[in-house]
Amino acid sequence: MLVGAVVSSQGVNTIDALAVAPSDLEPPIRAEVFGIERLRAHAESLAAAQPTASEGARGRRLLPRVRENGKVLLAGYRNIVEAVRQKSQITQAEEWLLDNFHVVDGQIREIRDHLPRSFYKLLPKIAEGHHLGGYPRVYGLAWAYVAHTDSRLDVETLQAFVRAYQRVQPLGIGELWAVAIHLRVALLENLRRLSQLIIRARRGRASADELADRLLGLSGRPAERVEDALRGLGNVPLASAFAVQSLQRLRDQAPSVTPALDWLNENLAAQGTSPSEVVAHAHQAQAAANVTVRNIITSMRWMSSISWADSFESVTLVDETLRTVPGFAAMDFA
Repeated sequence: MLVGAVVSSQGVNTIDALAVAPSDLEPPIRAEVFGIERLRAHAESLAAAQPTASEGARGRRLLPRVRENGKVLLAGYRNIVEAVRQKSQITQAEEWLLDNFHVVDGQIREIRDHLPRSFYKLLPKIAEGHHLGGYPRVYGLAWAYVAHTDSRLDVETLQAFVRAYQRVQPLGIGELWAVAIHLRVALLENLRRLSQLIIRARRGRASADELADRLLGLSGRPAERVEDALRGLGNVPLASAFAVQSLQRLRDQAPSVTPALDWLNENLAAQGTSPSEVVAHAHQAQAAANVTVRNIITSMRWMSSISWADSFESVTLVDETLRTVPGFAAMDFA
């Protein structure tokens, strides 16, 4: 759920929810980016470490999460549209989502059309105890691939990853056909997580701007005393976007604003960080989000152009065995 600012009839007199470091937002699906050799090694270790539930296990349903992701992304898209309408500054990641939401919407339809419940039930599930326990093991494979490529998909690394996985744990024909759809699910999940973080950050900056305007007497308001503006804020962990924007707005201002900067410094110190560190971290996070969202959108486009029949033939162990029979390799797919 996208959280709005808490505003009273006299302005923000208590802590704005967006000033507080979020504890309810999930991190992006992102880990160390691997080259093709490390991807192969990771696929083998994943296959060995990813236990499969007993045959017939019901598992967890994936489509409700897909539907929820679609709703969250639509809300995020509308939020960005409104921000542009109000001439608010948006990031490159938000521009990517704004310009390519039709691509995202198409992926959601693909998932709904090609992952019927009857087919989903037949896919082997990951045993409970794993962080993806109850979901298809092919989803675990897709999740790991997305994480270690920063959502940048290509045929060569994907096929190498699947082949390496099967050196330890062969996949069924149905699972191999399901790789593409579960990659779409993982990309959608990653985009949902990033969109929430990105929009939350923009709203945090807006909250900081509102506080700065109150302290500086802008936007048609008389300047408030620091103690009045900060009343009720306390020593809470601050969201990095709110802290960075507040620091940028309140630096080099009149001495009367200095106590607000002192309060910011004290809170950041209590969090084990400093103004320079939080600024560097926020800029790094924004740059990483810009790259990952671009990769997700590009990968979604790429997936719509791939011949998945050819990709399937290149990784199925059944096809590999049949190719030892004279004449089989000369046959077309049908």
